[in-house]
Amino acid sequence: MRFHPLKYSPEQLRTVFNNPFYYQPDSLCIKAQKLVVAYVEHFFKDFLPEISSGKMFGVLIVENQQKKIGFLAAFSGQISGKDNYDFFVPPVYDYLKNDLWYMFGQMNISEVNLSITQLEKSSKYLKFKELLSQTQKQQSQEIESYRLFMKQEKQKRDSLKIDGKNSPELEKESQFQNAEFKRLKRKFEVQLSEIREKLVPLENELSELKATRKNLSDNLQNYLFYNFRVNSFAESSRNLLDIFSDYNGTVPPSGAGECCAPRLLQYACLQGYKPISIAEFWYGKSPKGEIRQHLNFYPACNSKCRPILEFMLNGLTYAKNPLDDLPKKSLEIVYEDEFMWIVNKPENMLSCPDKKNQPSVLSVMREKYPDNKEIMLCHRLDLATSGLLIVSKSLSFYREIQQLFEKREIKKTYFAVLDGYINQTSGRIALPLIPDLNDRPRQKVDFLNGKPAITDYQVVDSAERKTYIYFFPLTGRTHQLRVHSAHYLGLQVPILGDELYGRKASRMYLHAEKIEFMHPRLKKIITVEKKADFYSN
Repeated sequence: MRFHPLKYSPEQLRTVFNNPFYYQPDSLCIKAQKLVVAYVEHFFKDFLPEISSGKMFGVLIVENQQKKIGFLAAFSGQISGKDNYDFFVPPVYDYLKNDLWYMFGQMNISEVNLSITQLEKSSKYLKFKELLSQTQKQQSQEIESYRLFMKQEKQKRDSLKIDGKNSPELEKESQFQNAEFKRLKRKFEVQLSEIREKLVPLENELSELKATRKNLSDNLQNYLFYNFRVNSFAESSRNLLDIFSDYNGTVPPSGAGECCAPRLLQYACLQGYKPISIAEFWYGKSPKGEIRQHLNFYPACNSKCRPILEFMLNGLTYAKNPLDDLPKKSLEIVYEDEFMWIVNKPENMLSCPDKKNQPSVLSVMREKYPDNKEIMLCHRLDLATSGLLIVSKSLSFYREIQQLFEKREIKKTYFAVLDGYINQTSGRIALPLIPDLNDRPRQKVDFLNGKPAITDYQVVDSAERKTYIYFFPLTGRTHQLRVHSAHYLGLQVPILGDELYGRKASRMYLHAEKIEFMHPRLKKIITVEKKADFYSN
């Protein structure tokens, strides 16, 4: 059974379908969430360890052809190697079920993977790799040792020359040592060349196998995307290759079409159900890099789902995303001199113009001072963050401010309200960050590839399950404070109102309160402060 009836009152029904990318779950979605959780925890007990490690679920409130109200449920990807269970809607395209071409493609990829593993673990390959590593290490040690010896010998000769004991023998000694150093380097170059010569055929074979694997994977992925057809409520259907090609000229990312929202809308469309509202929620632990809170609701992802959902929702009236039509807000100038302004950006105002030409700090300042063609924004704040921004009156001064940022000579203080209590009163968070390419603009923690991100903090107060805190960022990564607050290796409590990493509220309670630096032209310390309007102590 895929359609699950719901008890409801008429006032609970939305008149317009909500926007999957920006919504507050309604009472029926919350009710459906509780029923899905109860079902999973009762009937999927054997799978709970896997599910509890982290899984996205979704619910869609619908009206069926008999005018009854109920909900559909879905999960992303697979559970225990299967993508189809009776309680949940089926996948858009079930490539795990009797698809011989997919099975044949997977078998070919597995065979190539086995060949790669066997070669990488072969005694011959490992012997040459180890020999290369040892020789390089020996080369480094002996060359560095001889370089130090030459330096010490030169100091002795220089000392003798100062004492007036210079002689042709000293010059010959220097020449001999330089020649010996060249011979030593040449010896290792020959040894390393001989080892690499033996490794080259094996490395080439590995490269060819990996290229073959990539080609097989790409072909299989394209085959799946070609067969992955989704329906729109305008009574049309398209495959994912065509949808993404028309949307942004790219191929679909891995896993596209396997999220909850496309599954739910596809089933509703095929069954002739009328969608009323949709919501997706996370169950279990947060992934290591990303930030997900147990049972929190989340919007559909951008890279995988937006192109698909925008096509599927054709023919269906749905709510606008308020972020696509931001209200025009005033911009307060807190400080000004002949070289710059420091302005107080309100929440939900862009720092720089976007593709939709929404009002921004930069556009407002350029409109306010149309005769100045060199106005530049020196740094940025997130859309939902309020607070102080430096705006330069000239390109040359902008470059000077940029140098201060690069040298980390501009001190910034942020004030925030956290959505819960934390045990610590002060400390430092160091979690490297990298963009989540599958779900921009999210950032994730990545200790291997991430850029350093460091934040000091000091708790001010706590009350009513909220923590009031100052942040002192030592670096300026995108979403740094937001991720450092919410991540389980950070404070483990998101900023109140942070829709990406926590829960929605009336606003995101993060404010850039203070900025301090040595003015590059006036040669004095500039300190500008603007208190957050959501807290008074």
